Amino acid sequence: MEQIAQLGTGIGWRPEIADAVERMAGPAGGVDWVEVVAENVCPGHIPESLLRLRERGVTVVPHGVSLGLGGADRPDEQRLRSLAERAEALGAPLVTEHIAFVRAGGALTASPQLEAGHLLPVPRTRDALDVLCENVRIAQDALPVPLALENIAALINWPGEEMTEGQFLYDLVDRTGVRLLIDVANLHTNHVNRGEDPAKALDELPVEAIAYVHVAGGFERDGVWHDSHAHPVPQQVLDVLADLASRVTPPGVLLERDENFPEPGELERELGAIRGVLEKAEVRIPDEQAPAAHPVSEEQAPAADPLSEEQAPVAEAEPAARQRLGLAQAALLSALVAGTPVPEGFDRVRLGVQGRALAAKRADVVAKVAPELPEILGSSYRPAFVAYAQGHPMTDGYRRDALSFAEHVLLTGRPDDADVLREMRQWWLERSGPAPLSQRPTARLARATRRVLLRR
Repeated sequence: MEQIAQLGTGIGWRPEIADAVERMAGPAGGVDWVEVVAENVCPGHIPESLLRLRERGVTVVPHGVSLGLGGADRPDEQRLRSLAERAEALGAPLVTEHIAFVRAGGALTASPQLEAGHLLPVPRTRDALDVLCENVRIAQDALPVPLALENIAALINWPGEEMTEGQFLYDLVDRTGVRLLIDVANLHTNHVNRGEDPAKALDELPVEAIAYVHVAGGFERDGVWHDSHAHPVPQQVLDVLADLASRVTPPGVLLERDENFPEPGELERELGAIRGVLEKAEVRIPDEQAPAAHPVSEEQAPAADPLSEEQAPVAEAEPAARQRLGLAQAALLSALVAGTPVPEGFDRVRLGVQGRALAAKRADVVAKVAPELPEILGSSYRPAFVAYAQGHPMTDGYRRDALSFAEHVLLTGRPDDADVLREMRQWWLERSGPAPLSQRPTARLARATRRVLLRR
């Protein structure tokens, strides 16, 4: 494995705080590098703020959210090309993604493809690990720079899991040589929501594979921790960071903030608190006589150093394993976004919390993609969208979701306000545009009927 780049202390670049990030960039401000959501950057139209940071020698790392490497399907070639283009355009030393699935269904399961619009946890099973390892190798071959994968926060537990998170990550690194992006806020989230001990996870995972670390805020409500990225970093998360830093000096640590942006001074104080934790940490020298934290049974013991230069080829996942995983993920996602029965073994209450969270996030993202919709509908936008989401799962991204929601409003005639409906109809007509007709007669008839109704 190539040497991991030393990044230092960074912050997630967002347009809302671009000016503040530029002022903080450099030794005096404490920001050595930035991370940007890969899907929000177009290689030919990189924001001027990022270009200025690049000119000043600030490292920019693209962080993907839509590959879904933990899903049952092989990675989409176009998505991989897009991520590679962004890495090259930004001159990034690495790219990062998530150990998660974001869509399910489709040809593999002979069911409609559904989009989660969110990162959902992968079951820690042998089937899921086999599929993930093959998908990671496909991605590694397609990317021009090393790949690091992030552990995610979750509200729900899969029934019948065969490994802990640390064991799952250890085997992933052992089999693929992939680097890790460890989110200490997610470790804390999973401690509250899933009863998983962050220290045990850190005991088991190969900390030497860490490319960098995420730190973020959240809040607890009704016994559930919400990884909001919109609140200050709590002491519990800094404590997990301190534990990690006592085991290894992370090459980089990054503060994430996606919503509810505070004044620049508050961001600087949070960055200062993170640096303070790292400066106080003293890396412990492991006791060579201590038993291995990773399982030592013949089935699960690693055959070699997880960071060895020569990685054994990853065998193709069995088609049956992909199908089993695909069916399980499709059943879960359908229960979350389409109201189908909860699969056996899942906590119904937690799935309800997760489903409402997905609908709320859809409403928030659609409001960003199509800001005219909440302007037109006013205070009725959010309850109307959440009600719509309960029976209309997302199947083709947020822009299509915005149009479909507008169609729903117009076809149902709610709210009962002629001026609002007139404005909504005009918005929809200006954006729906001509589209290739489906070859299916029923789909063509439905579209033609819908357009006639909406023009009335």
